[in-house]
Amino acid sequence: MLEIMLEAKVWREAATQVFFALGLGFGGVIAFSSYNKRDNNCHFDAVLVSFINFFTSVLATLVVFAVLGFKANIMNSKCVAMNTNKILTLLGSGILEQSLIPHHINLTQVNEVSGEDYHKMIGVIKGVKEDEFNSLGLEACSIEDELNKAVQGTGLAFIAFTEAMTHFPASPFWSVMFFLMLVNLGLGSMFGTIEGILTPLIDTFKVRKEFLTVGCCVLAFSIGLLFVQRSGNYFVAMFDDYSATLPLLIVVILENVAIAWFYGIDKFFEDLKDMLGFMPYRFYYYMWKYITPILLMVLLCSSFIQLIMTPPSYSAWIQEEAIEKTLRFPPWGIVVCISLVVMAILPVPVVFGLRYFNIIDENTSGLSTVSYKKGRIIKETARPEEDDDASLIHGKSPSEAPSPMPGNSIYRKQSGSGGTDVDTAPNGRYGIGYLMADMPDMPESDL
Repeated sequence: MLEIMLEAKVWREAATQVFFALGLGFGGVIAFSSYNKRDNNCHFDAVLVSFINFFTSVLATLVVFAVLGFKANIMNSKCVAMNTNKILTLLGSGILEQSLIPHHINLTQVNEVSGEDYHKMIGVIKGVKEDEFNSLGLEACSIEDELNKAVQGTGLAFIAFTEAMTHFPASPFWSVMFFLMLVNLGLGSMFGTIEGILTPLIDTFKVRKEFLTVGCCVLAFSIGLLFVQRSGNYFVAMFDDYSATLPLLIVVILENVAIAWFYGIDKFFEDLKDMLGFMPYRFYYYMWKYITPILLMVLLCSSFIQLIMTPPSYSAWIQEEAIEKTLRFPPWGIVVCISLVVMAILPVPVVFGLRYFNIIDENTSGLSTVSYKKGRIIKETARPEEDDDASLIHGKSPSEAPSPMPGNSIYRKQSGSGGTDVDTAPNGRYGIGYLMADMPDMPESDL
């Protein structure tokens, strides 16, 4: 079993599980964090969430393997009872002699024969009838073999767990609770995923959140119809292997390198010190700048090498032979797999090229024009011609009230400033930055 730990696929899937559990690389964490105050203790939040995720994973591991072990024990008991009946039939037909059965084993109560007693019978019969043993049709009935039969992926939830819960006391109750948990788990995951998509689009392009949310959900629903066909499980495996695993690893590496090397780890530490009020531990410096990117790059390179050495394949059920075989993807399937990887990471080089060649300018009227300075946010003047539903609620004109759209007005009331007070927008109300403490003007390069 230890040789499995040397496979790159195992570590890639383990890293993917961490990314999925913590929501790393999806944008959801960044989107939710944009609603925090500037002086929020993000260090405490990060450590707390990591520990909660760790203990939740440990609890889930105990539950999963306890259920799988319970199922394996039930199936092994059924195997022992069935093969004990076979032995009784062989004894009655005279193929086996009564002397082959140990004296302490009572075959009159088949359900009371333990696995240990059954293995003793099998050992004696195999030793005496070595040449004829295979023709007897007796199985080994090993719990280890039952555990090795445990399914993975969707089969774990919809086959293994479902079958195991039929043996629970009050099985209907546990079945309902289990599938309610799956529904809540899926909804909770989608909230973070959709928010990671919506927030940057709403902050960049001045669109209504309601329309964009409906559009994303309809698009996701339409793509999801592909997975509920009879062949849907094959597409689930394809998307899981080539749309979520490898691209997610690449995105996380790019995020790490962008902050640690391009933006600068020293500047990032100064930003954290300004937010937290204290300098983070030096341990993070070396982890973010050296150890983490190196480990992720090694994992990525080993994954690419493994993909080159083992062409893309999938497990297919051959109905005519009633067996499961590993088949290679057809040419169009390989094209789809490559497209999934490319499309997942395509926004990174595309946006980089657009920014580098000044095709997208932050001062363009079609995009949000937010300028960040240390101490406050400078925002363009509200456009009176744009309608504002929130202003109707408060009885103000659109130019007086804070707008619900990120492209309009968000102001920070400065201390000591004369004139009419301006409504302070709630922090992170629309996910486009922070309300910062009152500080003297500083150049943006100091951020």
